Amino acid sequence: MAIRFEIITIFPGFFAGIFEHGVIKRAIQGGLLGIGVHDLREFTHDRHRTVDDRPFGGGEGMVLKPEPMAEAVEHLRLAPKAERAAQGETVILLSAQGKKFSQATARELARAERVVLLCGRYEGVDERISELVADQELSIGDYVLSGGELAAAVVLDATMRLLPGVLGNDASSENESFGPADALLQSTAAGGLNSTHGAGGLLDYPHYTRPAEFRGLAVPEVLSSGNHEQIRRWRREQALKKTLRNRPDLLRDAELSAEDRSYLRALELRAGGAQSKDSV
Repeated sequence: MAIRFEIITIFPGFFAGIFEHGVIKRAIQGGLLGIGVHDLREFTHDRHRTVDDRPFGGGEGMVLKPEPMAEAVEHLRLAPKAERAAQGETVILLSAQGKKFSQATARELARAERVVLLCGRYEGVDERISELVADQELSIGDYVLSGGELAAAVVLDATMRLLPGVLGNDASSENESFGPADALLQSTAAGGLNSTHGAGGLLDYPHYTRPAEFRGLAVPEVLSSGNHEQIRRWRREQALKKTLRNRPDLLRDAELSAEDRSYLRALELRAGGAQSKDSV
């Protein structure tokens, strides 16, 4: 399975080094990933190669004009907007006003054959591009970037690493933060769960390697026990603890077992007791 990304930007040189390292480079060399970077200014028709103009209604900054962006997408000879999904194609406008990009969105995009990323700049892109050209708007977080290039790199990296064969071990993209639950995973350990544990929408559990002790901190004994069930349980509990501490919002939609819920209640009771002692 292969995927091709087309990136439309006013700064094509921005991506020169990004695709020459690590997993992205290996995916390109292995024929699993194709990338085309297109200069938006090549689709202008004036001597100044103008891509922006002042906003109607007044206001700060400049807005990317619709004509060059529309022509750049048309140059790629995609299917008509209404037929793109059936053809495995999608056009994404990277925008602070878009829906938040997530691991679930990356999994959806990994099933596409061709993804076009439109990089906004300045105050944004003329809204008619969103209405007439783009299939969806995506934001990589609740903050504003100076342009969509960084966001495009994030979307590309998060998506392509989910393709079979891109990572050294395909399970690496399953047993990690925001990954699927265990019910969706097949274990190689005698038909049952091994010591890894699918995140089911949670943050990943802590990882350790050698040395066994570092600056006074030892690796938890359970990880050296050889008992896969105890390791699995410990990892799940640590994932729940870290998610409760750093991203409690993820717990609302996470796939939780009765055992998970019981452990979370114990954590919350313990935290409540500690707060009560502090307030005395």
